[in-house]
Amino acid sequence: MARQQAEIRREEILRSAATVVARKGFARTRVADVAAELGISPGLVFYHFDSKERLLSEAFVLASDRELAAMEAVVAGPGSHTERLRNVIGLYQQVPVEPADLEVWSRNIDAWAEGRYTDEIREVVRRNDTRRRHGLTRLVTQGVEAGEFECADPSEAALRICVMLDGLVVATQVRGTLSRGRARVWADEYAAHELGLSALMLPPAQR
Repeated sequence: MARQQAEIRREEILRSAATVVARKGFARTRVADVAAELGISPGLVFYHFDSKERLLSEAFVLASDRELAAMEAVVAGPGSHTERLRNVIGLYQQVPVEPADLEVWSRNIDAWAEGRYTDEIREVVRRNDTRRRHGLTRLVTQGVEAGEFECADPSEAALRICVMLDGLVVATQVRGTLSRGRARVWADEYAAHELGLSALMLPPAQR
């Protein structure tokens, strides 16, 4: 029972850390801020985590898993491979409407920058990127095998699509140099080109 309670408290700390990071950023989040969010002492946080870096990296893993699981559910879900591909692209460009969505968006953007300086965060960013890329590669490979997609190397095609999507996310959600609608058309057109779909990738209103 004591061990179970310790695990529950540990997860509470991680969730609070993820919330604070979304509000303040990785670099400005202190252990004291996380402790204050829960109304506990910083010493109790350090009882569960041996460093701030370990705390924040594990909090980022916990926060990322929901987003990644949603993507993997789309990849394995119903519908044609083209429909699922469009849904995956939609997840990349999802508007942060709910507070939880805004937290995900803020953490991901901040993690890309913080990963340059913090080894633990960089490893999580790379782990997340690999998981996204593998999911998309699996979908593209299955689409090729089903005769729905055409490309010489599904892994390379998936990598190019992922890189394109990352760039569009920065352009729309950070720099504001591109509208979401235009970015979505570009993303669909690029993926269609990579997979031999011509304009079939686009919904009727955009063809």
